[in-house]
Amino acid sequence: MKADPPPKRSLSNLAMVFSRVAKYPGHLAAAALFLFIAAAATLGVPYAFMLIIDRGFAGDGDIDRWFQYLMLLVIIMAIATSLRFYFVSWLGERVVADIRLAVLRNLLRLSPGYFEENRPAEITSRITVDTTVIQQVVGTSLSVALRNVVIAIGGTIMMFVLAPSLAVLILLGIPVIIIPMTVIGRRVRAVSVDSQDRIADVSTITSEVLGAMKIVLAFGQQGREAARFSDATETVFKVAKRRIFLRALLTAFLIAAMFAAITGIIWSGAHQAAEGAISGGTITAFVLVGGLVAGAFGALSEVYGELLRGAGASQRLAQLMVEQPDITAPNKPIPLPTPGEGRLVFEDVTFSYPTRLTDTALADFNLEVRPNELLAVVGPSGAGKTTLFQLAQRFYDPQAGRVLLDGVDVKKADPEDLRRHMAMVPQEVMIFAASARDNLRYGRWDASEEEIWEAARAAHAEDFLRALPGGLDTFLG
Repeated sequence: MKADPPPKRSLSNLAMVFSRVAKYPGHLAAAALFLFIAAAATLGVPYAFMLIIDRGFAGDGDIDRWFQYLMLLVIIMAIATSLRFYFVSWLGERVVADIRLAVLRNLLRLSPGYFEENRPAEITSRITVDTTVIQQVVGTSLSVALRNVVIAIGGTIMMFVLAPSLAVLILLGIPVIIIPMTVIGRRVRAVSVDSQDRIADVSTITSEVLGAMKIVLAFGQQGREAARFSDATETVFKVAKRRIFLRALLTAFLIAAMFAAITGIIWSGAHQAAEGAISGGTITAFVLVGGLVAGAFGALSEVYGELLRGAGASQRLAQLMVEQPDITAPNKPIPLPTPGEGRLVFEDVTFSYPTRLTDTALADFNLEVRPNELLAVVGPSGAGKTTLFQLAQRFYDPQAGRVLLDGVDVKKADPEDLRRHMAMVPQEVMIFAASARDNLRYGRWDASEEEIWEAARAAHAEDFLRALPGGLDTFLG
């Protein structure tokens, strides 16, 4: 694709995704409800352990009741988590399907000039790779982020309720953990974005080579293409090594910091318990809640990187969805005569392709094709033979001059109406991955059965199609 500035790392770019998620309020509300229930049940587990230790072991001895309370919390947490997973996964798959359809529908509106300036293989890669990132964001990252926000806030409140002095110690130690984690996390995110771009390059090369396999074989370039692909995959591996190293460094730091904090809390809490200031159950609950809060903050840092990746993917997909076609119908199109005469006129046409404006394909070109006239256009490669048909179908507009069909300037006609008045038999026939019936009626979808067989006879395909067990319903491609 043509070079674009790198996407800004702003979560505001996820607005397009949020707007599509909001189209399913029922599933969104259910996902949010079960998310909060699961988070609340998770925070209830440390409290249950405190009751088991303080009242079950050392209290009235009715330990069964507190274990039943713990089991109830675990069951609630399991059910709520599974339902949350179902609804957020449903939203992720549904939103990605909607985005893919919206992108393709808009791409189908664009003129061929757009695909000349932007590589179709890379567009395909973006639709595949970026929508996968969006699916991950909607189906996992967003719910994980919200769950950890709830746990972080609720857990912090619980720590102050359980042991205010220990909670203050944790707050003082947070900057020591957060600052290095943020610095390393930013490096990880930057390398992750680079890795995603390099993966897109590999997909592009694969699509190009497989799509042009006959050319590759004809010129004996298998070795060169294998070497080019090898270079691209090695680049992906080198970027991945940097990402893995930074992730390993971040993991080591988080583990060391977390266990150092837990050790410090237990040490301070043990002194307070010895003095009778707090109970053993309170220390246990505090350590468990502290672990949940620390894990929540650590997960938020990682999820933030995933959300930024999703924001970049969302921005790129949004750009594909808002691209406007260069060739559009006028506000008041002039209808073409029906039935048409078939008179095609080129008047003083000068044209250059958008990507080669300095190379003139046609200069002051004039031609009139009269009704019922059989005309062959011959010339060397690059002489402009294909260009004539593309201008007649208004895939491009000339820089000067006019193209008229039955006396109507094609610029003043509706492009769809114009193309309905023309038939085309390409030199390289495209077979779609569909039935023979669908391939034969592609130019006129409402063709009758007899008309389809008539087209098959004209293409010298009737005999072998009738010999096939599936006939017109045989899958081709």
